[in-house]
Amino acid sequence: MEHVPRHHCLVYEGSPSRLIPVLAAAICEKLQQNYRCFYLNSPEMVSEMRSCLEAGGLDLAAETSGGALVLSSAQDHLESGRFDADAMLRGLEETLQQSLRDGYRGLWASGDMGWEFGPAREFSQLLEYERRLEKFFRKNPEIIGVCQYHADILPRKAMRQGFLAHPSVFINESLALLNPHYAELHSQTRQTENSAEIDSSLERLLQLEFAI
Repeated sequence: MEHVPRHHCLVYEGSPSRLIPVLAAAICEKLQQNYRCFYLNSPEMVSEMRSCLEAGGLDLAAETSGGALVLSSAQDHLESGRFDADAMLRGLEETLQQSLRDGYRGLWASGDMGWEFGPAREFSQLLEYERRLEKFFRKNPEIIGVCQYHADILPRKAMRQGFLAHPSVFINESLALLNPHYAELHSQTRQTENSAEIDSSLERLLQLEFAI
C-alpha cells in the first residue's frame, strides 16, 4: 500500500501572523473531522490563533474546555532550555494515544520549530528528530502534522535539513505538495548534497502566498 504523506513542513518568511488564517482553517476542518487539534507556539501566536478562530465563528470555549482543541505555549520537553527529542516524542505519543482513547479519529498537530527548540536555538538534534518523527508518523496513521519553519530566525542549515526530512510541503488545509527533495530515512549524506538546488526550491516556496 502506498504511503500517503501526513508529515508536512511549512516554510515561510516574514511575520508568522500571515500563517494564522491558513492554520486556523486547517484546525477548523480537522475539528469537523473529529481530530483533536494541538497547536504549539509562542504566547503571542497562541493569542493570535485564539482571536482568529473566534473571529471565524468557532466556539472556542467549548472546543478547548472539551479537549478537542489544545492551544499551548508549554515547553515541558526542554531540558535546561535545550530541546530534548526523546521528551518531545514521548509527549506526542502520549497525546495521540490519549486522543484515541477519548474517541477522536486521530491527532492533528502543528508547532513552530523555533519555539519548540527553545531559547538555546541549538539545532544539532533537528535532523535526527525529524527522521524519528517521520517513522512515528508511518507507524501511526492516525496522526497528521505540520512543522513550521521560519526562515527569518532559523539557520539556513536547519531550514535545509527540515525541508529534506519532510515528504510533503503544506500549502493550505486542502493542499500539500510532494517534496521532490525528500531524503529517505536511511540516507546519511543526501542532506549535504545539491545545496544550491535545495536553496532554490526553498526560495520558490518562500515566495508562495498562503491562501484559504
